[in-house]
Amino acid sequence: MELTQRQLRFLDFVKEQHGQQKRKYTGEPYWHHVYAVAEIVSEYEPDGLEIALGHDLLEDTACTYDDLFFFLKNNGYDKEEASFIANGVQELTDEFVKENYPDKNRKDRKKLEAERLGKVSPLAQSVKYADLIHNMQSIVEEDKDFARIFSKEKRNLLDQMRRGNIDLFIKCCHTLQEAFTALKKQK
Repeated sequence: MELTQRQLRFLDFVKEQHGQQKRKYTGEPYWHHVYAVAEIVSEYEPDGLEIALGHDLLEDTACTYDDLFFFLKNNGYDKEEASFIANGVQELTDEFVKENYPDKNRKDRKKLEAERLGKVSPLAQSVKYADLIHNMQSIVEEDKDFARIFSKEKRNLLDQMRRGNIDLFIKCCHTLQEAFTALKKQK
């Protein structure tokens, strides 16, 4: 994946926002995950590359929608492009989190989140497919017990999300099926 100058500036912004965050299982800098998701997305939906790079900003950093929008607008993206990217990132930001819904258990929150994600734009769904592909690979390798829970949640999520890029959806379903097969063998 070759990035333009403005995409490289955006990647630097993403790295700065994620700071010292590390991937749970690999210990590598967190931005490696969003970059990997962007690589997957770029093969199927090049217009989603920046959304993929920023997909965890509003959820996992102190970055706000306005921070994201103004950074983009001041670094080579016009107002419409900045809005498009920031709105895509917003669509992928979990709403049904424990802090906002302390009375709901994980299963109920994940069900509500799946229903919400079933209504987001096809491009946002495509980015989510790529996110699931990358997350599923590391979780199955590193945490088999959690992978069993995670894979069932993601199957339910994919039941709701059917509007994204069909080829990426198929790849995501295939990755999920491989996870179920690997987990079944390890019982």
